[in-house]
Amino acid sequence: MTEKIALIMGASRGLGAAMAEALAPDYHIVAVARTTGALEELDDRIQAKGGKATLAPMDIINKDAMAQLCRSIHDRWGKVDLWVHAAVHGAPLTPAGHISEKDWDKSVAINVTAMGVLIPFLTPLLGETGHAVFFDDPRGGAKFFGSYGATKAAQIALAKSWQAESVKTGPRVSVVQPAEMPTGTRARFFPGQDKDALTHPRDEAQRLITELDL
Repeated sequence: MTEKIALIMGASRGLGAAMAEALAPDYHIVAVARTTGALEELDDRIQAKGGKATLAPMDIINKDAMAQLCRSIHDRWGKVDLWVHAAVHGAPLTPAGHISEKDWDKSVAINVTAMGVLIPFLTPLLGETGHAVFFDDPRGGAKFFGSYGATKAAQIALAKSWQAESVKTGPRVSVVQPAEMPTGTRARFFPGQDKDALTHPRDEAQRLITELDL
């Protein structure tokens, strides 16, 4: 049986890590994130369940690193069956008139520019039958969410264009809105929020896998 490959961007924590762990019984996980220690902990959990993972401690804004990653995947497996894009930068909340250049540039680089690089790199690996999954967050236009909301909206607009373009040719492109979860990003936006009122990433990962038939 041909091994199925799932590429998870933003796999070190939150929904990305939960998706990687939940998918591991059926896929070889290629886990991408900047935090090596968190990736190693994910690998331990995957191996404990009998799964396999390849760790790629990389920054998605590094175009050369992403090119090398995709080349390595091509040379080893020749394909990607599933791409789950959970990498995101949540800039601090601030009025639009006080957005720092550093936060804006980082938001654009991670949430937008990287997408413009990754989609062309991964389209040939996904082919006609692969599946790409993106996570929407409808905060564009909400007060104080200028950097995050605008760049996340741009990311999803690009994903939806790709989705419309690939309906007849593939790959399959899904854009879904996850439940509210107690992630690090959300904690920065809503400090002190009652975590018990939120959906655990493990539960949300299982729901999405079922909903999307992954």
